[in-house]
Amino acid sequence: MLIDEINFAELYRQQLALAKRTEKSPEHWDKRAEKMADNCALPQDSYLLQLLSKIDLQGADSLFDMGCGPGTVALALADKLGSVYGVDYSQGMLDVAARRAAEQGATHVQWVRRAWEQTWDDIPRCDIAVASRSTLVADMRQAMARLNRQARLRVYTTHLVNASFVSADIQRVVGREVTELPNYIYALNVLYQMGIRARVDFIRGRNCQQDNSTWSRFEENIRWTLGELSDDERARLQSWYQQQDPDSIAPASRDWALIWWDRVPEAQLS
Repeated sequence: MLIDEINFAELYRQQLALAKRTEKSPEHWDKRAEKMADNCALPQDSYLLQLLSKIDLQGADSLFDMGCGPGTVALALADKLGSVYGVDYSQGMLDVAARRAAEQGATHVQWVRRAWEQTWDDIPRCDIAVASRSTLVADMRQAMARLNRQARLRVYTTHLVNASFVSADIQRVVGREVTELPNYIYALNVLYQMGIRARVDFIRGRNCQQDNSTWSRFEENIRWTLGELSDDERARLQSWYQQQDPDSIAPASRDWALIWWDRVPEAQLS
């Protein structure tokens, strides 16, 4: 079939390069750890509740949570499991997660500072592996293979549905070339070509970056995605912002694709 001749892992890398996506340093995430705990890690958060409802814990007693942030998923499932490993490359995120775990009395959760590209060999394999809103990685095939290897039973990952965190209109306002990140279709096809027949569902969660109530907050959100702005870009953006209703600049919700599968033995992977 013609589709089998397409290298989706390479297409993913190319699209990531076209989007000029650069890996944010751990220090960037350190600065946002407290805010993410307040905005995106609340037990009643709609995204979290939908995700938890779709994770099958039957036969499971352990969890590996890659890109755990402030412990959003790890702590939400901690009371149902015997051991939990929350993994992130941001020490600030892990510090906030550890504090939240102490407040929750979750003494059986271990926090490990590690990046996607670093070895996980010293982290025990777990029944369930999760990567929630942390899958915009440099090498999709490698990342999915490592999650599959880390799990004994099942893997759950969530990916972008919309291809940009900043609308095309705003990118044009500042005079930037409109760029789109690779969405979930790439990951799904990468998995297919690996021999993993994954299932897809969708989650509509609250947009954690929808607070544009002040110019400074809006500018911070834009700089977080587009990087530093020149004086000219900043002036054009501020002029545009002053003509908008701040409550309608960003959509109230953000869609995510939940891609999950039963662990496939490595010998069966393509």
